Amino acid sequence: MPRRKKLPVGSDTRNCDVTSDHQLNGLGSKTVDLGVVPSLKSPAKLDPEKGSNSEKADFERAIELTGYGRFHYMLLAVCGLVSTSEEMDVISMSFILPSAQCDLELTTQTKGWLNSIIFIGMMVGAYAWGSVADSLGRKRVLIAISIVNALAIVASSFSQNYELFMLFRFINGAALGGSGPVIWSYFAEFQPKKRRGAMLSFMAAFWTLGNLFVAGLAWVIIPSEIGGAYGGFVYNSWRIFLLVMSIPSFLVAALLFLLPESPKFLITTGRHDKALEVFKGIYMMNTGKDKELYPVKQILVDDPIHVRPEKQVDLETKEQKSKLRRMLSDIVEHSKELFVPPILKFTAISITINFTFHIGYYGLMMWFPEMFNRFDEWSRTHDNAEADICQVTAYVTRQGSHSDEAMCDSHIRGDVFMDSLITVAAALPSNIFAVLGMDKLGRKFFLVFATFSAGLCSGAMYFVYNKTNNLIVSAVFSSVISCGNASLDCLITEVFPTNLRATGVAISMVAARLGGIIGNVVIAALLDSYCPAPTFIVAVLLAGGGLMCIFLPNTTRTALK
Repeated sequence: MPRRKKLPVGSDTRNCDVTSDHQLNGLGSKTVDLGVVPSLKSPAKLDPEKGSNSEKADFERAIELTGYGRFHYMLLAVCGLVSTSEEMDVISMSFILPSAQCDLELTTQTKGWLNSIIFIGMMVGAYAWGSVADSLGRKRVLIAISIVNALAIVASSFSQNYELFMLFRFINGAALGGSGPVIWSYFAEFQPKKRRGAMLSFMAAFWTLGNLFVAGLAWVIIPSEIGGAYGGFVYNSWRIFLLVMSIPSFLVAALLFLLPESPKFLITTGRHDKALEVFKGIYMMNTGKDKELYPVKQILVDDPIHVRPEKQVDLETKEQKSKLRRMLSDIVEHSKELFVPPILKFTAISITINFTFHIGYYGLMMWFPEMFNRFDEWSRTHDNAEADICQVTAYVTRQGSHSDEAMCDSHIRGDVFMDSLITVAAALPSNIFAVLGMDKLGRKFFLVFATFSAGLCSGAMYFVYNKTNNLIVSAVFSSVISCGNASLDCLITEVFPTNLRATGVAISMVAARLGGIIGNVVIAALLDSYCPAPTFIVAVLLAGGGLMCIFLPNTTRTALK
């Protein structure tokens, strides 16, 4: 005699004999029916391909049944371009500094603040944009971010003094601050669990492409000395280089209109019919079949704690308070939830890891072109004599192009850009390794391996004695840190529930930007006055921060919350 089982909450109880787990699609008694579906009296339609009852499905099953094909590759291309654009905008400053030092009258300290101002903007923007995205949706926020970002870059290229340039770089950073947390949340929420780690790692590889594009474009444009002065207005090659950096953001804004809102976000906010339409559209694009053949007719939700039922959403819509007040209320509520158990543990650890990791990542990566330029200057004036990084720095600041007595020289040799290109290209093999191994070896393995290896490279920089040694250590650092970046992005994106994901990632990104600020300001302050300190500080922070990930749950091949 078949066992009698409890039906999911909200189910039609008129037929209570349920003969198998198979008919319930493996969903437990906590499953909450939040969709509008046919009565259970009607026979469930069978998926002709799977040969099983597919009419009811949770998010993971629903996204799996859409197949994997053209839609996901188009999504990867667009989201990857967002990631590429973000990295291009951040790293571009490191290539501008040597060339802009005369136009903007820069010292080592003001260079440090120029490197940092974009992170200050990102720190402000990350939380604001991330919270708005958890309230209004991912897609609209990403479009707004891309437009603001592009306009700020264009404006900065026309700036003629240090103060105005700093202002537009801050606005640029404030827009970019939302790009990271929102695009990672958006992309992850379209991925089935068995492919999510590999695809998030794949998207992380677009950061490396961004670095390559920046280095290549800088090599072509900045030394060419195109542009010129028109009366008192100067528009030279490094400004034209900046203008070119705005093109990807304009392109991204247009392409995002072709993509739907995240179905996971729609489900979480109670809009199940719209989520179902998104699934049908993905199914049609991936399989080439009519969308009405999509086997799922009902969306089930496993965790009602993080979901607002459709009726509740309707009631909220009818309330008299404005959209702005509702959005601000959501932002405050999301922020509170991140700092109470059990989410508090994840929030604290993700903040710590991001802070220490990005002190090293941006603290050193942003200074590589400057250090290549300094070694190049030493080699030209000392007939390739051996010298460590501190000797080279001391010479450049006292007697080279950075000294007060010398004529300002903004001409940068092509070798400097070639070294930068080699350094960022070194990350490509490790990105491929991360894509292939992220779902097999796990996020934690890659993060611990990368942070310890990068820490060793940072310490080794103190012992380099010529430009070749400096290039090798810098390239290895770039390679291993990119692995860590991919695993950290995966881990932090997956650890937060959907209704808090963009806000949680955003707060983690605030800590990351703070790390970028401190890394650049401290390196700028200590590099010329107490040279050995920066490399060893970064080494300790990278290794120590990486160990924190052991306290986070394993998210490899698990369902998104």
